[in-house]
Amino acid sequence: MAESTIKLTIKFGGRSIPLSVSPDATTKDLKSLLQPITNVLPRGQKLIFKGKVLVETSTLKQSLVGDGAKIMLMASQGLHQGEGPVLKEASTRPISRTTVDKTKPALVVDKNRSGRWKATGVIALSQANLKEIPEEVWDCGSAARVLDIRENFIREVPARISSFVSIHKLFLQGNGLSDESIQWEGIASLKRLMLLSLSHNNLTVLPSEVGSLTSLRQLDVANNKLTSLPNEIGLLTQLEIFKANNNRITSLPESIGDCSFLMEVDLSANMLSELPETVTKLRKLKTLELNNTGLTSLPSALFKMCLQLSTLGLHNTEITVESLRQLEGWGEFDERRRTKHQKQIDFRVVGSGQFDEGADKSW
Repeated sequence: MAESTIKLTIKFGGRSIPLSVSPDATTKDLKSLLQPITNVLPRGQKLIFKGKVLVETSTLKQSLVGDGAKIMLMASQGLHQGEGPVLKEASTRPISRTTVDKTKPALVVDKNRSGRWKATGVIALSQANLKEIPEEVWDCGSAARVLDIRENFIREVPARISSFVSIHKLFLQGNGLSDESIQWEGIASLKRLMLLSLSHNNLTVLPSEVGSLTSLRQLDVANNKLTSLPNEIGLLTQLEIFKANNNRITSLPESIGDCSFLMEVDLSANMLSELPETVTKLRKLKTLELNNTGLTSLPSALFKMCLQLSTLGLHNTEITVESLRQLEGWGEFDERRRTKHQKQIDFRVVGSGQFDEGADKSW
């Protein structure tokens, strides 16, 4: 009786990755299994067994790979998702704090500064070595318009942040915040909030409460550990800029198509394998960055429906120029792209106006 599965050990970057697969699986199938585990795109993987490179179309059985076999994985530089191949337990890349000295005491808040905060509505406390939000900050209450506590060591964003009923901008990036650090019921009550930055933290979940922020224009959750996005993101109908690059997101909710004001979306360096067709409902979309993902195709009506799209990033994906040219609306998109290229040529030396496999990087 044939074996239903065989156990393999993949050697990669000092790791030993155990896998159970069918002996009838091809080398291509094995590479697809390894992609989410290693962050290495299939075309960047070279699998070596007993000194020989495994052929893409051959089955493991045909390659004489049996139970208990050890296979070496070599990754081509650049053909990976995220910040690089996962060589060990991944951690969020810390934001640079070149001006922060951990040895100096936290910033002392004086009364004059508190008065200025109330007068201007701007509470600026970035890179201040803070471990908690100072009590004097809460005294600003409804006078606060902007709270900037980026690049500190804040351990908690408490529910009392709801007292900032007039706040428009909230900068929380680079604090190492975990899911437990944020009391989302407080943030969710900020009905006038237009910008929320949570990048460079350690978040694994973006909760459904984010859908309550219906005035939001910009949302930045890049460089975290998110694996998914909530369906409630579709309630952010005023959202214009959405950055979720450098996470571990495997799919997008179809509700993303309800964010009808979106103009700029960055989903680069995620584990995406496809986009929902509802992306074509984003009629105001101008920039779509999808670099370093597992995408093999785009929604067929993307160019036809998204008539303002002029920047498309597809570096290090399986999508080729030839496949893009088959999509309806390609010619019009390429014309918009070239026009934008030409307008900016005075500010940057451009080697070619032709569309490369990676599309165009944002300028």
